[in-house]
Amino acid sequence: MQDRVWDVVVIGGGNAALVSAMSARDEGAQVLVLERSDRLFRGGNSRHTRNIRCVHGDGSDWNTGAYAQEELWKDLCSVGTGPSNPELAMLTVEASRSVPDWMVAHGARFQRPLAGTLHLGRTNTFFLGGGKALLNSYYRTAEARGIHVLYEARVTELEFQGTRCVALRVDRADGEQVIKARSFVMASGGFEANIDWLRRYWGDAALNYLIRGPRTNDGTVLAALLASGAATAGDERGFHSVAVDARSPRFDGGIATRVDSIPFGVVLNNRAERFYDEGEDIWPKRYAIWGRNIAMQPDQIAYAFWDSQVQGRFLPPMYGSFSAPTIAGVADQLGIDGTAAEATITAFNRCVSPDARERVDPAGLDGVSAAATPPKSNWALPIDTAPFYGIPLRPGITFTYLGVKVDASARVQRADGAPFDNVFAAGEIMSGNILSTGYMAGFGMTIGTVWGRIAGRKAARNGRD
Repeated sequence: MQDRVWDVVVIGGGNAALVSAMSARDEGAQVLVLERSDRLFRGGNSRHTRNIRCVHGDGSDWNTGAYAQEELWKDLCSVGTGPSNPELAMLTVEASRSVPDWMVAHGARFQRPLAGTLHLGRTNTFFLGGGKALLNSYYRTAEARGIHVLYEARVTELEFQGTRCVALRVDRADGEQVIKARSFVMASGGFEANIDWLRRYWGDAALNYLIRGPRTNDGTVLAALLASGAATAGDERGFHSVAVDARSPRFDGGIATRVDSIPFGVVLNNRAERFYDEGEDIWPKRYAIWGRNIAMQPDQIAYAFWDSQVQGRFLPPMYGSFSAPTIAGVADQLGIDGTAAEATITAFNRCVSPDARERVDPAGLDGVSAAATPPKSNWALPIDTAPFYGIPLRPGITFTYLGVKVDASARVQRADGAPFDNVFAAGEIMSGNILSTGYMAGFGMTIGTVWGRIAGRKAARNGRD
């Protein structure tokens, strides 16, 4: 490895990295992938994904209907404060149209659209077997096409000569290696598993965050890029964060720990107060604000309550739920004031329309609202039928938005205004160019795939164009 100069070296082992590697290989490049994890746990956050959101025409075997470019753009603009860089965000939306066919050509397999309360059958395409199966298919394709993969390879240093990266220092079990290449693609994710880095922006609240992906996503490569003069993009406090079961592991809990009950009940903080509209919009557009919502509450904890009337309408909590004949009984099990919780929910019930149960539509925005404080805009049902249920919630951080600035060719930009000659980026490490404070289901995979294709292609052609 040390005696060879590769055409393209890709740092990372998830979706964006594999897409970059295959795209570079499609251009004829000799490609090496450096995956920090071992073979079993390869893939970073991509292991925990399920679907991708792309522009497409009429319904097919994979979707129930069309999803026009204008609609995807409108959806993206409606989450958080909208795109960070509208030009690059629009490029992402436009390029998403060709993504599914490209994925199939490189080994991906999709499944028929899901029904129920996820509201994703039309807009999103689901991977057969989930993200782990997708990655396994990509790795098989990559290896069959002659792409080399080095596992348990931790990049510790980037060596530059002026604006050109000439080598990487890589730690492995058998010692340090120096890897050289003509071009490099940085696709190593964010810094969400680096609690001390999160504390710079969130203070000690970060000590209560749970990390949905692997502990290896600690931002080592991002920090090295910034130390080498890379310009930043994205909000330093920005992240994709959801409500997860507070009993989840500190790292790598994945999608299974996510809580989907919120639209069908109410959420209280540890003072037994409601603090946000649980029915603001359909779940795929609003589930990712709940991590931040909870992060802003005292002690970064909250509690979801629901009753037997809606039990079974959403994916059950991985660790089960607390249950009792009374709301106070559930609250006592959760460790908050039962009398106060019961009073809050009783007051909410008084604001619910008498015909709410007849009008509610779990499959879409139904306008069944409650004029409570705060209001609940949709799916506002009384919580009045025993047994009652509840679970504790924590912020579950998926990935951070602060990353490196890129141009439309995925080339990493320097803080002094001059781009690096041969350094490109794709995926979460550059997602802050697209995302600001919001998120919608499946779009992280869109960013990784669109920009992975650009980065791999441009890296392979670098110096040849």
